[in-house]
Amino acid sequence: MDDIAERAGVSKPVLYQHFPGKLELYLALLDESVDTLVETVGGALRSNADPKQRVAATFGAYFEYVGGKGQAYRLVFESDLSNEPAVRERLEEVQHQCAKMVSRAVREDAGISDEEAHLLSVGLVGMAQVTARYWLSTRDHIPREAAEQLVARLAWRGISGFPRSEH
Repeated sequence: MDDIAERAGVSKPVLYQHFPGKLELYLALLDESVDTLVETVGGALRSNADPKQRVAATFGAYFEYVGGKGQAYRLVFESDLSNEPAVRERLEEVQHQCAKMVSRAVREDAGISDEEAHLLSVGLVGMAQVTARYWLSTRDHIPREAAEQLVARLAWRGISGFPRSEH
């Protein structure tokens, strides 16, 4: 907390006025970070009417988030506090929010049931998270844009096999 107060340019008592402890401070930072991820994914999904382009944009959003400055993704995906109930609840909620947004697009584009679209969206969100995190550990070997395109192409080849909705 001393280091945080110093970097924030405030005294430690001022920091404790806003956050009673480390967990509360972590949760505030986590909330801000997951909000950024949800907004980024939502923007990618709204970015283009063409489903193939939306898939690419959405995977790009995950890679951008994970590869972004400040390493906010570590707060979300690599915390030692992930077993804390309040942290676990927030992490599950962000995955749920992202899957729900993706599910709407999948359902409309593929013409499948809500349950089927949700199942596929959970898989797509998981693929985005895992591959983006893996890329980060190997980014000296594959440029970000190339990694995004590879994974988006894999996802598109799978999801494009479903019939397109007529409405």
